[in-house]
Amino acid sequence: MIINGLQKLTLLDYPGKTACTIFTSGCNFRCPYCHNAPLVLTPGENEIIPEEEIFSYLIKRQGILDGVCITGGEPLLQKDIEEFIRKIKELGYSVKLDTNGSFPDKLADLIDKSLVDYVAMDIKNCKEKYASTIDVSNFDISLIEKSVEVLKQGKIPYEFRTTVAKEMHTKYDIIKIGEWLKGDSKYFLQQYKISDNLIGNPMTPYDGKEMKNLENALKSALPHCETRGI
Repeated sequence: MIINGLQKLTLLDYPGKTACTIFTSGCNFRCPYCHNAPLVLTPGENEIIPEEEIFSYLIKRQGILDGVCITGGEPLLQKDIEEFIRKIKELGYSVKLDTNGSFPDKLADLIDKSLVDYVAMDIKNCKEKYASTIDVSNFDISLIEKSVEVLKQGKIPYEFRTTVAKEMHTKYDIIKIGEWLKGDSKYFLQQYKISDNLIGNPMTPYDGKEMKNLENALKSALPHCETRGI
């Protein structure tokens, strides 16, 4: 595992649990609004945290922390992700995985092996604008569609989420996402935040009222839709 960061305590990243967050290196997408640019663009230039240090911390926090969030970058790029998660589970922790959904077979395998307890999957945009949003030409949207269906089987708790910026997402795009995901899934619209570590140029966030309007536009298709960050 190539690990570039450890947030030792989070009360927000893992719903209902006190957790830490591990940041893995590298991503196969180039979303311009991503706020983890160093993990994505220059993974080889970041400090690597040895696994031994991670597990030393987790052993010390047994009985204090409930869970471990694994994010990135894109964690499923890591070749030894299964072995790494298995070691975390052996310490008694619940595991939340953040993923962009581009590795559906790996995702399904981890779920079937009971190695992840919660998944948060990013939905970058409506299908028609996916490739341009992630800046990957000729992207195979069927990978994302398959991951959506894997999660909608309901074997473990999960959520879908979209970070919304005016330059990338229109109201029509958001409605199209609702039509795609339609059902009982938890879905979060996340307000875009300007950061010093963006991949692209700063964009324009929707304000609180506008975010609520987008949420309301989705309620018929996704009754469990909520907004975050406002």
